[in-house]
Amino acid sequence: MAAYPTQQQLAVILGPDPSHFETLISHLMSSSNEQRTQAEFLFNLCKQAHADALLLKLLHVIQASTRLEARTMSVILLRRQLTRDDSFLWPRLNPSTQSTLKSVLLACLQTESTKSMVKKLCDTVSELASGILPDNQWPELLPFMFQCVTSDNSKLQESALLIFAQLAHYIGDTLVPQLTTLHSVFYQCLSSAGKSADVRIAALGASVNFIQCLTSASDRERFQDLLPLMMQTLTEALNGGQEATAQEALELLIELAGTEPRFLRRQLMDVVGSMLQIAEAASLEEGTRHLAIEFVITLAEARERAPGMMRKLPQFIHRLFAILMNMLLDVEDDPEWHTADTEKEDAGETSNYGFGQECLDRLSISLGGNTIVPVAFELFPVYLVAPEWQKHHAVHIALAQIAEGCSKVMVQNLEQVVSMVLNSFQDPHPRVRWAAINAVGQLSTDLGPKLQEKYHQRVLPALAGAMDDFQNPRVQAHAASAVLNFSENCTPDILAPYLDGIVSKLLVLLQNGKQMVQEGALPALASVADSSQEQFQKYYDAVMPYLKAILVNANDKANRMLRAKSMECISLVGMAVGKDKFRDDAKQVMEVLMSLQGSEMDADDPTTSYMLQAWARLCKCLGQDFLPYMNVVIAFFASVLLNLSLM
Repeated sequence: MAAYPTQQQLAVILGPDPSHFETLISHLMSSSNEQRTQAEFLFNLCKQAHADALLLKLLHVIQASTRLEARTMSVILLRRQLTRDDSFLWPRLNPSTQSTLKSVLLACLQTESTKSMVKKLCDTVSELASGILPDNQWPELLPFMFQCVTSDNSKLQESALLIFAQLAHYIGDTLVPQLTTLHSVFYQCLSSAGKSADVRIAALGASVNFIQCLTSASDRERFQDLLPLMMQTLTEALNGGQEATAQEALELLIELAGTEPRFLRRQLMDVVGSMLQIAEAASLEEGTRHLAIEFVITLAEARERAPGMMRKLPQFIHRLFAILMNMLLDVEDDPEWHTADTEKEDAGETSNYGFGQECLDRLSISLGGNTIVPVAFELFPVYLVAPEWQKHHAVHIALAQIAEGCSKVMVQNLEQVVSMVLNSFQDPHPRVRWAAINAVGQLSTDLGPKLQEKYHQRVLPALAGAMDDFQNPRVQAHAASAVLNFSENCTPDILAPYLDGIVSKLLVLLQNGKQMVQEGALPALASVADSSQEQFQKYYDAVMPYLKAILVNANDKANRMLRAKSMECISLVGMAVGKDKFRDDAKQVMEVLMSLQGSEMDADDPTTSYMLQAWARLCKCLGQDFLPYMNVVIAFFASVLLNLSLM
């Protein structure tokens, strides 16, 4: 093709010889950027100047080409031109072109045999129909769909059902007078006798979409007897080893559970029981089991639309909780976990483990402590006396996950919770000790300040002891992080008796720990200073030299986060002890920050965001003494804002 298209060139492309247009289509799929760019330019020129001819050419390729990739690309391109957006071509077309488009698309649906093409044709018909049906510009479409769906041809049945599903939102109210017919059609297509799996899954999708679109509860009730057939579609797909089809069915049922949970109310026990059976089936794919769990969790979360529905099934709550706890056992003692350089390293964790955590959190928030805590506290002791470390680990991971949703009830059972967690600080397996410390950190946030007020004398010494575990830096670092969480909800009076021990331990970690441990110790020290305020003054002279040394020396790429956290710690310590105590060191710190400010930083360098916060704290701490630095700081803020606006 020539570099600069002419009207003559367009005339050739859109002319009687179809090979030229097919060449354009193939170039649109080219791996060559230059060839593809030129073809896109030509295509858009055709669209602007000769829209009718362009769309008729696309139709011709869809009907007549022997090359599947050309037909596939053409139907995709046609759908894009018929999408109702700012570039919607339909109103610009001649009535004869419009009529041809509608009739040929329906004809292609009857003659096309390639499954992928049939689905794309259904998408194209649905896309066009959604734009013109509201204005009654395609009156022959619905009779055609009813004709197809009641025929003996399974391919046509599936096509009609796929279009019904996509157009439910546009034609739901239109078809209310024909609900009896529609119900009969869906019922027959969902029935197992003589229907292919493809037809049944298409019928399931259409049924779900229509049920969601019906505004009247009595209209939805008329479809109630479809639910056993929907579930049967899922069961038979699983029994036939068609897990991809089963997953598609599960996704549709999840959508129904989220939008119309009350539709499931009458048959809730059977439906939830079937889903939990799927979740427990070890022979099924992980993705299938996860979708079954997602269905039940979605129902639990639909409490605004169906309040209290899942709480009426306590036997299923026990069963679901046990399934989720079992998922937490899917974790390995990966050697990389012990040698990791970053505390967030998730070596040994699986997708099953992560999904179990997420679902425990969601379940506890949706059902609350009165439902979840009795179930959890019945299962936790069984896990804790088991020989496998994974079960001990699972208890504390689960405890951390349910704490937010169950906080009101767990606060009433603090003695049991605290004893359970602190006992595992002595567990022989470091991953269990880490999980127990992690639980303390989460509980400190979710159950504070009651936890701090009543159990500081047990928790803080336990965390201090865990910071001595030099054989397991991950445990040390997490103990420091938990000190941060615990101290954030502490008053100065609570912290005061423990400051000597905690500050000395954190200083040891700053001097002797791995970088990961130092990065955990710095925020903990900052939090302790912030919570203890003027009581921290006695530790200032011991602490500040180490903090300044880190700020100055942590200057390579690997230590950027360490440097950033030292800024945070210094500024919080300064605020805690006050201007008079901090003034002399503040000048040195400000000079370092100004030198950093003038240096080149990578886009992902955390120093910038930490420095913004540090400047703000230093300004608040120093008051009038900060004035000499204002011009520099304002320039820094301005440059950051400029960079953000350019992103």
